[in-house]
This record gives sequence, structure tokens and C-alpha cells, in this order.
Amino acid sequence: MDAVGMEADAAATGVFILTGIYAVAVFGSTVSGGIWSDRLGRRKPFVIVAALVTGLAALDLALTQNWVGAIVGAVILGIGFGAFTSVDFALVTQVLPSSGDAARDLGIINIASAGAQVLAPVVAAPIVTHLGGYTGLYLMAAAACVLGAACVTRIRTVD
Repeated sequence: MDAVGMEADAAATGVFILTGIYAVAVFGSTVSGGIWSDRLGRRKPFVIVAALVTGLAALDLALTQNWVGAIVGAVILGIGFGAFTSVDFALVTQVLPSSGDAARDLGIINIASAGAQVLAPVVAAPIVTHLGGYTGLYLMAAAACVLGAACVTRIRTVD
């Protein structure tokens, strides 16, 4: 509502539309990204590109805070996040230190993922309030995606 400039009564419909667009993009890229990664036997390039595409969505949202920008952002974000989700999870299973401790290690990874989702609003609120509004938030999100992609390049045990 705030960033796109929608009235309160139209916001629910807008969120529904964006969620549908995003869901279709996530589904398509999750399936196709996973299949393509399996066929090529490579993980890192997919994860890196997916993280950068997700960052591109955040950059779109930072620069075009209107309805068309939100739709474009939903498509780009869905493509990036869907591919990231499928291929990153495959990458994670390949870098586990021991197959005997896989359940424990995957549990720790899930806690880290859930923890990030819990902390995101706590971190986002002061950014929106004190560091540039939604533009600042989206620019920081784009930077985090680029940083995440750079971190993946440091993985040595998986292509």
C-alpha cells in the first residue's frame, strides 16, 4: 500500500494478484531450474544466478515503486527464488560434512532459514523507518543477494 500507492480497500486484491503471479513464476522456475541443474550436474552457477536474479527483483522494487514495477518484481522474484530454492537445497545436501549426521545438519540449516525469516521484519522496520524507506530496504536486499551469490563462489567441493 505504502510503496505502490494503493488504497486500503484495493490492497488485498493487489496482494492476491501479486501472490498469484509470484506463485506461477516460483513453480515454473523451481521445476525447470531443478531439472536443468540435475541434467548438467552443476549447482553453483544456478544458485549464483538465482541469487543475482533475486537481487535484480529487489533493485526493480527499489527503483520502480508502482503497480507495474510490483508486477515485474513479482515475476523476477518468483523466477529467482524458485530456482534458488530447488537448486540451493540440492547444493546443501552435497556439502553436508557427513551422511551419518545429515538429519541433524539439515535441521540446523532449517533453523537458520526460519531464524532469518523471523528476524527479517525486525531488521527491516528500522531500515524502512530510518534508512531510506522502502527504497533503502530494497537496495539493502539487493546487496544481500549479491553478497550471498559471492559467498557461494567460495564453495570448493561442488560444481
